[in-house]
Amino acid sequence: MSQKTPITVAYGDGIGPEIMEASLRIIQESGAALELETIEIGEKVYLRGNSAGIDPSSWESLRRTKVFYKAPITTPQGGGFKSLNVTARKRLGLYANVRPCVAYAPYVDTKHPGMDVVIVRENEGDLYAGIEYQLSPDIMQSIKLICGPAAKRWSGLPLSTPGRTFAGRLPASPKTTS
Repeated sequence: MSQKTPITVAYGDGIGPEIMEASLRIIQESGAALELETIEIGEKVYLRGNSAGIDPSSWESLRRTKVFYKAPITTPQGGGFKSLNVTARKRLGLYANVRPCVAYAPYVDTKHPGMDVVIVRENEGDLYAGIEYQLSPDIMQSIKLICGPAAKRWSGLPLSTPGRTFAGRLPASPKTTS
């Protein structure tokens, strides 16, 4: 029998446990040899007084397994609770999402058959920095920021994506939500 791969699993709350049960059943039925280490995250942990939504002891499992398979969680509104997703990104150094985008033409009909780009989305700065001010009872201000060292750290990621060659341009644009 093959050696099992340890992964850290968090069932979350709300619809999280149902989603996690179904997805784990699919993964295990596919033949994946997994050793599940379950941690508790989310609303119950927040309501016990932990503003990050994850117990300090859970970080050891995450560092050891290097896999965090988590279901949706509830972050209580107000009261200084931090987003667990942003906390995990910062604590584990997950500063960027790297998303290669490739057209599969001619197998899949597409408007852009030659598309082969890498999108890098910064995960810690910008609005994720959580710098907010209440200017009046009706007005909140949120600061979008990026600093030089962070930009240098993630800007080289498209250049180092395996199997890619650099075309000589590295356009950048801020994320906009409107």
